[in-house]
Amino acid sequence: KDFFQLKDLEKLCPKEKGITSMSVKEVVQSLVDDGIVDSDKIGTSIYFWAFPSKGTQNRKRKIDDLEVKMTELINKKQQLAETLKQAKVGKEDSEERQDVIEELNKRRTEREHIQKELEKYKECDPEVLKKIGDEANEAKEAITYSTKAWIKNKFSFEESVIDKQFGIPADFDYVE
Repeated sequence: KDFFQLKDLEKLCPKEKGITSMSVKEVVQSLVDDGIVDSDKIGTSIYFWAFPSKGTQNRKRKIDDLEVKMTELINKKQQLAETLKQAKVGKEDSEERQDVIEELNKRRTEREHIQKELEKYKECDPEVLKKIGDEANEAKEAITYSTKAWIKNKFSFEESVIDKQFGIPADFDYVE
């Protein structure tokens, strides 16, 4: 219930509380950071104080905040329970509902079976066959280019001689 400067606290704390004078500043600063002790700079001096009513007010405010939160959570729980109850309306367990669920499961199984069958015949798909043909042509051109380059470097032939000997058309495009 009094105001203190850091010098005063460094003298009092070792005597009354057993805190070493070297650590008083750290302890006071941590109490200020936690909001237990207040501090203010007046002129060139810094004063520290703590009133018992502040602690009571802090606890009361915290209790009020927690009560508000609890009320909000109780309301939210009631709303969720009501939403759940509304979601269950029309979904009561009946024979008709069981038949529909059974039919749905049967259709899903049938769909999976058809998907597996479709996978078997995927390689006969015209688009897949065209893609494979395009890849084969590209590979053929790449092989021709690589072979032509190897022969040219290994045996020092002219490109026109290699083209004529192997029947490579003059308009052959190089693979990039």
